[in-house]
Amino acid sequence: MTRLPIDDALPALIAALTARGRAVLQAPPGAGKTTRVPLAMLDAGIGGQGRILMLEPRRLAARAAAERMAETLGEATGQTVGYRVRGESKVSKTTRIEVVTEGILTRMIQSDPELTGIGAVIFDEFHERSLNADLGLALCLEIAGALREDLVLLAMSATLDAGPVAELMGDVPVITSEGRAFPVDLIHAEAPLPKGPALWGAIAALVARAARDTDGGVLVFLPGAGEISRVERALTGQLPPDCTIRPLYGAMKFADQQAALRPPERGRNVVLATSIAETSLTIPAVRAVVDAGQSRRARFDPGSGMSRLVTEKVSRAEAAQRAGRAGRVAPGTCYRAWTKGEEGALAAYPPAEIEAADLAGLMLELALWGAAPDALAFLTPPPEGALGEARALLQMLGALDATGSITTHGRRLAGLPLHPRLAHMLAVAGKEAAPLAALLADRDPMSRGAPVDLGLRLRALAGEREERADAGAINRIRTEAKRLARDVPPLGQIGQRLGAAEMAALAYPDRIGLRRPGDAPRYLLSGGKGAVLAAEDPLAGARLIVATDLDGDPREARIRQAAQISEGEIRALFSDQIRPVRLCEWSRRERRVIARQQERLGAIPLSDIAWKDAPAEDIAHAMLDGVRELGLQPNGPSRLFLSRVRLVGAQHPLPDFSDTSLMEGIEDWLLPHLSGVRSAGDWKGFDLLPALRARLDWNQQQLVDTEAPGHFLTPLGRRIAIDYGGEAPAIALRLQEMFGQIRHPQVAGRPLVVTLLSPAGRPVQVTQDIPGFWTSSYPDVRKDMRGRYPRHPWPEDPREADPTLRVKRKGT
Repeated sequence: MTRLPIDDALPALIAALTARGRAVLQAPPGAGKTTRVPLAMLDAGIGGQGRILMLEPRRLAARAAAERMAETLGEATGQTVGYRVRGESKVSKTTRIEVVTEGILTRMIQSDPELTGIGAVIFDEFHERSLNADLGLALCLEIAGALREDLVLLAMSATLDAGPVAELMGDVPVITSEGRAFPVDLIHAEAPLPKGPALWGAIAALVARAARDTDGGVLVFLPGAGEISRVERALTGQLPPDCTIRPLYGAMKFADQQAALRPPERGRNVVLATSIAETSLTIPAVRAVVDAGQSRRARFDPGSGMSRLVTEKVSRAEAAQRAGRAGRVAPGTCYRAWTKGEEGALAAYPPAEIEAADLAGLMLELALWGAAPDALAFLTPPPEGALGEARALLQMLGALDATGSITTHGRRLAGLPLHPRLAHMLAVAGKEAAPLAALLADRDPMSRGAPVDLGLRLRALAGEREERADAGAINRIRTEAKRLARDVPPLGQIGQRLGAAEMAALAYPDRIGLRRPGDAPRYLLSGGKGAVLAAEDPLAGARLIVATDLDGDPREARIRQAAQISEGEIRALFSDQIRPVRLCEWSRRERRVIARQQERLGAIPLSDIAWKDAPAEDIAHAMLDGVRELGLQPNGPSRLFLSRVRLVGAQHPLPDFSDTSLMEGIEDWLLPHLSGVRSAGDWKGFDLLPALRARLDWNQQQLVDTEAPGHFLTPLGRRIAIDYGGEAPAIALRLQEMFGQIRHPQVAGRPLVVTLLSPAGRPVQVTQDIPGFWTSSYPDVRKDMRGRYPRHPWPEDPREADPTLRVKRKGT
């Protein structure tokens, strides 16, 4: 047997597992950990008589690892070493090592929490931090702590910082293995490559260069099957004659995948692969790597309401792994499709899936397990906001009850290999929904710009000719639909066949849309969000739709897939969720209180009529929202009263009459006075004064009237309004009317600002000291005014004169 680098670390690993039952193994790609460690554990009796279960992130890696280990033992797959992946299994009673994909472990645990017959669980490639791996490790740690102290746990990683994982597992030993790698020359692009479709032609040129400049096989990393197909077409006629193109991605037939993993019978292979070739798989004779610099990751897609694979830049850790593939057998070369300067902007590690993916499936599994998210040991805790959204969706689907506990229906959904939305649709509608479930779980098979109608896509799946549909995508969706149809009963829970729109509504009860009034096709969705349809789309006139795919715009999303649905169909499906609602609310658009009686499904009113006998109290409460929008808008008397109260309140204990306090407390002081007010026009003419005065008791009102009266009583007995709008209270009156005044008038302990006017009403003097004015300035004013206004009295001593507004008799 060829010696591998991992062999030197195996004694320490076996010793750690024997002593502690748990460990973390850190070994770079090519060390041999995937195929040597399980066999070494079996030979050492780790896990006793139980099976050793090893998790792999991908089906291809699981099959390949099992076949390689079986070949090492000289056996067929399914004897000592077997595998189980979705839709395929090769195990027997003699199987001791079972390689499975990560989701299968969760199903095993949920059906048998003690993992009967399992002695050890290995988490291979844990650095990829998939959601299923994080959940699987958290569940296994709880099982080992509560039910199975003998359960052996091993996390194996190529690039992960092992310290936090070891701490999570209980400060377990970290075993490190050296890799076997030859030097790799890194060649970066001299200038940024083009964006968009032209990129793949540039990548093809880079592949052709690598094939010309190197002798061995070439491994090309591309984000997905579509890009592999584009590059393959672009390579036509560009490669040396000894090169054979071998695509490699997860959705391929297994035989085609195996062809990429076998040494070529002659010449060399150019393997166009997704990220499945980064780890676990051995691709022989590779001497050059071409890295397009992109990777597909699961991310929550607001448009679909589920996780989708999105294309992102690789991390530095991923780029290092890919480059290392060129140095497995001899010195190699890695061609990177980005410049040296662009490398600094790459993230150090790829983010954990739990940080950005849809958590509805995770929440359902936790509810089935009976544990709160914070009760399990997650390396990265799931974000609370995403958990809240997932919980709300599952309750809407009937998978969780009001307390968050799983329902019987939820248990059924957890057993279906689909997002809970689609699992709910299948469980309720039956196998007839399988094509739609497969369609919604995949990317849109129609070309960009095609009408949004789901019916077009379903007819293409049924075999109707549709030029805008991608044939490869259609075939892939058909295959998945057949698989799903095997897992559900013919008619499902509802007991009758449903149309496509009804089935879509089951999956998207929060995406049922009602067309808003107006010419533009804008919709209010039952979940409360808005959406818009292209005006030229055939569905643009539909009153009710189900939107199954949106562009994710949080303000107003554009609809990319939808089906027209009738009100009758909605009422039949959601009769238990349609609620009668009576509402009085302020309309910002109409600037008035509207009172309506509605039947609502979520946020959308299926019926809407006027509520003619709405209680006055409800209307008044709604009008408060209008006041908050419009502001208090005090008239002249109200503004005067506010100024007086605020002036006295600065010196005496009175309620707070500041604008902020008044607005915060309007429900207490204003609500009783709003009878008959229900529009912006009514509010504009409303007199606030009675409501404002009512905030004060009788003694407080007397204090305000005494300390800051509304009027000044002149020596003649006339009432003059005091102006409180300036920095100090003020009045203006004819100078002659103040004759005989020997004390300056005050308000709230402060002198009034008195503007003395000429007989023509023009200001003569502004003063806050009338006695001082008589002594100092009046003689000059008298001298000036006597000539101008000879018929008006200008006594030498105004303090002794009687106040007057009369003129002298002629001749006096």
